[in-house]
Amino acid sequence: MAAGPGIRFDVEESKGQFADLPMVTIRCHGRLVSGNTEEIKKLVKPLIEAGGRKIVIDCKDMEHLDSSGLGALVGLKVSALNKGLVKLELINLSPRVTELLKLTNLVDLFAK
Repeated sequence: MAAGPGIRFDVEESKGQFADLPMVTIRCHGRLVSGNTEEIKKLVKPLIEAGGRKIVIDCKDMEHLDSSGLGALVGLKVSALNKGLVKLELINLSPRVTELLKLTNLVDLFAK
């Protein structure tokens, strides 16, 4: 899927992978920064609203994450928690992103 400058997403849906519900994997490529955070929100929010699925955000190819990008991910996670019947998970975090989550005391939020 095309997105703003610096970020690109690949989306893959698998049936019956999470408690017999669909699982959607979103692979992020590039930089999730203030100029393009709306792109990931536009992609993930409808999946959260639809409910009944696991959403995996794969950060393996995410080169950079700034405070706005982190804020977007936190907002999506909180939306998923509030919706219920939706699990949002981050995987393949770089050491830099992991350290950012630790510094901001957000590791526990994404562990849920």
